[in-house]
Amino acid sequence: MSKVSLETPAKTEEKVSPLLKMVLELGPLVVFFFANSRGEWLAAQFPVLSELGGPIFIATGLFMAATAIALIVSWMLTRTLPIMPLISGIVVFVFGALTLWLQNDTFIKMKPTIVNSLFGAILLGGLFFGKSLLGYVFHAAFKLDDDGWRKLTLRWGLFFLVLAVMNEVVWRNFSTDFWVAFKVWGTMPITILFTLAQMPLIMRHSIEQPEDGKAQ
Repeated sequence: MSKVSLETPAKTEEKVSPLLKMVLELGPLVVFFFANSRGEWLAAQFPVLSELGGPIFIATGLFMAATAIALIVSWMLTRTLPIMPLISGIVVFVFGALTLWLQNDTFIKMKPTIVNSLFGAILLGGLFFGKSLLGYVFHAAFKLDDDGWRKLTLRWGLFFLVLAVMNEVVWRNFSTDFWVAFKVWGTMPITILFTLAQMPLIMRHSIEQPEDGKAQ
């Protein structure tokens, strides 16, 4: 009988190279963009896909499949699933299924709004109750003092809400193709730039770790 590993996140993450981790996180989005832009070609090459509907529905189906594969591979490699990709994956499956079942792409377009609003509300809600929840997500990557985690949690909470608003503005006012392109090539660079902008705060509040073998 297989057992679930009790290793800490820091140890399990060491099993996955940064490149593979990036592929697992960005792969489904790239599949989504490609399938939407080449949906008619894919339907011609694989007639079974035409049963899903037009390009956005083919993209949704393949996005769900790619997300499932990414989560499965992550679990096989680390025997653990990071909470944020897991929640995002669940929303993808629910809203993707509604999109395909009802043939209404509004559901998959709302998915980023729901996920980002949920993350933002959780982080800011945690702060309201005195909990810097971001520390539970990134503690394997950074060691910050309490004030640092509070500031970083506040910033990320607000950033997630900004992403939610941006998604609403784009999908409600622009074409489906523009929304898909923005989701892949707009949101990700914005997130990377925001992450890099947090490095000064992280450096100011970092806690030096004792060398191996020395007393804690």
